[in-house]
Amino acid sequence: MSTKDFLLEIGTEEIPARFLDPALEQLQELARDLLRENRLAHGEIRALGTPRRLVLFVRDLASRQESLVQEVKGPALKVAFNQSGEPTRAALGFARSQGVDVSQLVVKNVGPVEYVFAVKRQEGRPAQEVLAGMGPSLINGLHFPKPMRWGVQEVRFARPIRWLVALYGEEVVDFSFAGLSAGRISYGHRVLSPRPLTIPAAGEYFRIMEEARVVVDPRERRQMIWKQVRELAAGRNGQVLPDEELLTEVTNLVEYPTALLGTFDAAYLELPAEVLITSMREHQRYFPVRGAGGKLLPCFIAVRNGGKEYLDTVRAGNEKVLKARLSDAVFFWKEDLKRPLASRVEALKKIVWQESLGTVYDKVGRLTGLVRYLIPALGADEREAEQALRAAHLCKADLVTSMVYEFPELQGIMGREYALAAGEDPTVARAIYEHYLPRFSGDELPHTFPGRILSLADKVDTLVGCFAMGIQPSGSQDPYALRRQALGICHVILDAGLVLSLRELVDRAYGQYQGRVELKIGLEQVWTDLAEFFAQRMKGILADAGISYDTVEAVLSTGMDDITGLWQRARALAAFREEPGFAAVWTAFNRAYNLSKKHGFTTVDPGALAHPAEVSLYESLKQVQERVQRFMDARDYRGALEALASLRAPVDQFFDGVMVMVEDETIRNNRLGLLKGVVALASGIADLSKLVVYT
Repeated sequence: MSTKDFLLEIGTEEIPARFLDPALEQLQELARDLLRENRLAHGEIRALGTPRRLVLFVRDLASRQESLVQEVKGPALKVAFNQSGEPTRAALGFARSQGVDVSQLVVKNVGPVEYVFAVKRQEGRPAQEVLAGMGPSLINGLHFPKPMRWGVQEVRFARPIRWLVALYGEEVVDFSFAGLSAGRISYGHRVLSPRPLTIPAAGEYFRIMEEARVVVDPRERRQMIWKQVRELAAGRNGQVLPDEELLTEVTNLVEYPTALLGTFDAAYLELPAEVLITSMREHQRYFPVRGAGGKLLPCFIAVRNGGKEYLDTVRAGNEKVLKARLSDAVFFWKEDLKRPLASRVEALKKIVWQESLGTVYDKVGRLTGLVRYLIPALGADEREAEQALRAAHLCKADLVTSMVYEFPELQGIMGREYALAAGEDPTVARAIYEHYLPRFSGDELPHTFPGRILSLADKVDTLVGCFAMGIQPSGSQDPYALRRQALGICHVILDAGLVLSLRELVDRAYGQYQGRVELKIGLEQVWTDLAEFFAQRMKGILADAGISYDTVEAVLSTGMDDITGLWQRARALAAFREEPGFAAVWTAFNRAYNLSKKHGFTTVDPGALAHPAEVSLYESLKQVQERVQRFMDARDYRGALEALASLRAPVDQFFDGVMVMVEDETIRNNRLGLLKGVVALASGIADLSKLVVYT
């Protein structure tokens, strides 16, 4: 069968950078699914794009669908035809319903019974015809966070669609969408090649776009940008640190990238580095340049959407815009320094944190209370306690500074800088910054003791307050970043190996709200919901560490109170499962669990033990319980598992020597209590019944 390339180009107004990558992933997946459903054989599928176009290119697409042969089962043969071989009403009705003549029915065995079948063959349609039907489905199947409508169209898309190109080889695929008819007319770069372009064949598309100054492949644009950026930085004896997020955004903002190096007055380097970086990166999409030792140089790299024409004019424009922003930043910096950070705390009374939960000033009061609880709980010394309490008092004060009002991304960072400028303890200043950490996946974690305490207090206060008011994430909606807050708590605890009761921390946080605001949900339900919420976060953390899903489920079943202990038990169990001793633990537990799981008898009367096998198991169980408890107290979960393995022999002897389910109720219950003791001992580490073990 002959093949040709297929091209679909959706020309639009500029699509937001953050929409582009997800749209291309959807386009590729949709194309793969629709081609499979329509039985069109094909080669490589590529989804490419720029801010002005989404492109689907399919190599070696078959000229026709594969034919479809369907066999539809009908009535049994003895029902379909009488003894004379004449078709009955059942056969005639079935044939009619399937659109075939009764003489075309075939007989096939299904097990021992013969049935009649209608065999229907559907010839494959030409690719042109199939693609014409697929075109609107491909476009309409794309979804965006904030779609638009335009003109009188009912269609929703990321941005208005301005042209459509659809070619199968040299032939136009004829379909319409959003009032536009697909054709072969495209457009190049908006400024460098604004004239209409005729695409004679799908295979010519990329050459023509290159000539029209459009780099359609995002990977190619990305490589061009990064190469140019590094070369320009090296020309100033500097470097640009890898920044995947910024590089991706810039890649999706341009069709033909040209990097340029601009400069600014070195006097601006007196500002904190984060202020300069935020002004360049967040607001202008510039790459900051660093010199020796990582210090910022008075220059930046911007990427224009165009060639090298008039580059000096473009550079001057970018420098002028950045100068204005940095001048504002200098003004804010100097004005904010006129007042010490501590004098701004009172102003937090005027800032609402959450309408049902009070002001930011109220939150600071709750944080101070939680820090007072965490200080002894985590064993802070007197100096660390003073630092943590001072940081709690000051941690939100930068929210009322001019700099943070203009640059919200700098909260915490400016708190640190203003604290240092006011002569606060450097550890206090660091804790003010650290209490927001981690801010995103892979971000740094607090490493000072006061910073860790304050980070935990801030996050648990937010979580408990929101859950107590019925505010929980749903689907993709998480306006208070509660998933990130819970994940941050887990990472802070695990990174420092902190041993504390999550339940007690939640109780304390809940108590900070009581009597001050009217909570909608009681403490027990809040804890139940939060325990499950944290369990979902820990599942991800443990899975990322390579721990199997059933091991994760087994350890999570013991509760979420001790996050560090949960991590340690999961690691210990995962490692122990790879060793010969695990078979002894599993066998002892499994035999005891299977027989006793439906019974609630947990007590054992030693005086009622008569058989040597049950006496031996009882004595062994007491000894192992003591050993396991010592290991558990020392958080040596590997040692506890090894101690459990020693129960294998007495459990086997018990089952070989006695019958558990005897008629005598006292004996039966006593023996079930012994087995329950074995199960309970293992359950302190994990619910081993949740493990999937192949024997």
